[in-house]
Amino acid sequence: MASRTPSAPSSAPARGDLPERTGRSARTGTPEPAVEADEARSAVGTGRPGPAVATDKAAGTGRAARPRRRLSVDERREQLIAVALELFSHRPPEEVSIDDIAAAAGASRPLVYHYFPGKQAIYEESLRRAGRELSARFEEPADGPLSERLYRVMGRYLDFVQSHGPGFAALLRGGSVTASTNTSAVIDEVRKAAHEQILGHLALPSPSPGLRLTVRAWIANAEITSLEWLADRSVPLEELQLHLVQEFVAALTLTAAREPALAAELAGFFAGERPDGPTGKLVRDLAGLLAVPGLADTLAVLAVPPAPEEPPEGL
Repeated sequence: MASRTPSAPSSAPARGDLPERTGRSARTGTPEPAVEADEARSAVGTGRPGPAVATDKAAGTGRAARPRRRLSVDERREQLIAVALELFSHRPPEEVSIDDIAAAAGASRPLVYHYFPGKQAIYEESLRRAGRELSARFEEPADGPLSERLYRVMGRYLDFVQSHGPGFAALLRGGSVTASTNTSAVIDEVRKAAHEQILGHLALPSPSPGLRLTVRAWIANAEITSLEWLADRSVPLEELQLHLVQEFVAALTLTAAREPALAAELAGFFAGERPDGPTGKLVRDLAGLLAVPGLADTLAVLAVPPAPEEPPEGL
């Protein structure tokens, strides 16, 4: 799953970017004549077909082809969101303009404003769409060893991070001028969904506050690690995927060392793991540390509990 950022700029269109002047609301489901006229005029002189008529260029006849089907209100809105999300995925949000969105959608600027009051609104809607997609990637059938389930989950998570890099980084770093309370709420929902999914995989009847904190801390660590990986990509993606899962297993084990009830549950967890899975590899790596000269002896000394202190004489 970010620090507070400066307040987002007004979503009202910039000077010179006025929305359409006439017509009915997009909520009515009826195309607005003024917007469609503006869109048609925007195609003049560009070689781009207007919204309703295209020329039969492939045949070279210059005859008017059959009119293209106009998109419905819902279809056009979905198209604009999809196009905007693709742009925000590959460039920081502050570098994407309404003109960029309109050009990518093959529409006019007034048409974009017909559906959204400004870039902030379309950014937040695109972000909500991305948030739902990212939340869904934490869903995994409760079959097989836990660490292998989490390995598949983290594979899908990192695929999302890689394909939405600049937008993902801008949001989590809290440095985007388009950040707002609405965008923060989207990320909070993603973190909540991830938290509940992971607790569900642990299948404990009453997760302790300490365990819940461990899961939240691990989700935060996954976010931070993903951001660092995006910056240099010095670690292969599959290696990062394995490391994140093993860090969860290590954090879970450490929490169990403090909570006897959780420790009892871990017996079943480890019994379900396989030697070639993430947990098996982690145990072998830790066991290999004992072969380091002097390390086993040092750890053995630390494992001996200190002798109880004797009370001062005269008490």
